[in-house]
Amino acid sequence: MRDARVAVVGLGTSGRAAAEVLLTLGARPAGFDAREEAAEAARADGIEARAVADPAALAEAVLAAGPDLVVVSPGVPSHAPLYRLASAAGIPVWSEVELAWQVQAPRADGSFAPWLTLTGTNGKTTTVTMASEILQAAGLDAPAVGNVGTPIVRVAAQGAVDVMAVELSSFQLHATFSVEPLASACLNVAPDHIDWHGSLEAYIADKARVYDRTLLACAYNLADPVTRRMVDGASPAPGARIVGVGLGAPAAGELGVHDGVLTDRAFVSPPGEAVLATVDDLAHLAPGGAGTIPGHILADALFAAALTRAYGVSPAAVRDGLRAHQPGAHRIALVRTVGGVRWVDDSKATNAHAAEASLLALPPGSVVWMAGGLAKGARFDDLVEHVRDRLRGVVLIGVDREPMRSALERHAPEVPRFEVVVADHGEVMRQAVAAALRLARPGDTVLMAPACASMDQFVSYAHRGDAFTRAVEELGSE
Repeated sequence: MRDARVAVVGLGTSGRAAAEVLLTLGARPAGFDAREEAAEAARADGIEARAVADPAALAEAVLAAGPDLVVVSPGVPSHAPLYRLASAAGIPVWSEVELAWQVQAPRADGSFAPWLTLTGTNGKTTTVTMASEILQAAGLDAPAVGNVGTPIVRVAAQGAVDVMAVELSSFQLHATFSVEPLASACLNVAPDHIDWHGSLEAYIADKARVYDRTLLACAYNLADPVTRRMVDGASPAPGARIVGVGLGAPAAGELGVHDGVLTDRAFVSPPGEAVLATVDDLAHLAPGGAGTIPGHILADALFAAALTRAYGVSPAAVRDGLRAHQPGAHRIALVRTVGGVRWVDDSKATNAHAAEASLLALPPGSVVWMAGGLAKGARFDDLVEHVRDRLRGVVLIGVDREPMRSALERHAPEVPRFEVVVADHGEVMRQAVAAALRLARPGDTVLMAPACASMDQFVSYAHRGDAFTRAVEELGSE
């Protein structure tokens, strides 16, 4: 990298980290972003940077800088002019993840920390955090990195860790080419980010890249045949095993659940089975204390176990790591119980697949569902049809309410519904919480699992979740 001219496109957290690491390696990074404030922040860190808002003009400015390499952020979609023009000019385009793999520092013995890589439409952050906690329970320095936490390029360049649990989005995988993970997994695939990738097929193809060059084990979802096809079409290293993960009793070579016990029949020698944990070890993750562990939480735990068992941790470490895990903010988090009604923040449920999993974990007829937001072209007929028996009532928020409204009219017309229509977005959650309170009865759960993105009325899903929490906290006491 010494004296290499590197254009860093996108100057958010990961882009600035990439530029800073490149500076330490003697490269000559130049930053580009569509936002002047991002370029200004980079300049404050000593990085040469400029802002160009138009995508075509941005691509031309990048190429005019004469880079040897372009490092691109996830905010640059696959159809952006930059990819086409850089390819035509013979200039490689890397993700921050690819850069991290290329510049990682060796450990004291000269080896490199193995990577355990994970992707999926939903559950990535929960699973990679569980994997990190399991590895830490085994006494290892094992941060969760990638699409979560500290930018992976910074951790990789510093070195001195034992192993990394790496969350990878489809955006990151699109421009990642040489990573050789010890073990890899795809949790699930559902339509998402089609606007970024251009088609569902392109989205799946980028997700499938997680399996390429895997050295030891590729884990797939037994309940999602798309993930098996992804493994079958991938190019792992010779001898890499294919490991199925599911919620049923596992066959040989699989991980699953048998009589309430998380069981490993893949990473055992001699062949047999290993008891990893019990469902009761995860009871603290039931949404709102409802008692039933959502299937997707059990699946996340099993995938975390598969990745870490591939690394060689003991069943006891798996159990201890899962016991220690706490749900992240805005992921089926109980805010409080008021008058016998549980208020649960699952703002991270930004698509139908995630919202359905949370709704189905609750008893029939017990949910006041707060839904809606930026639909991004999605339709919700299948979602509403699958969860209508759970619904006591629905509160619709968001500017883009028609797709959810029409699905409810077709598949759950008997369910009471209230729509929040306000000019002041700061009042959305107060009115939504007030409406939910009128619909809920003691023993019910008000679940804010919007199935939509947040950027129509909020800055992020976290901002939306914080607004919900504040509104709930303003309610009177029990």
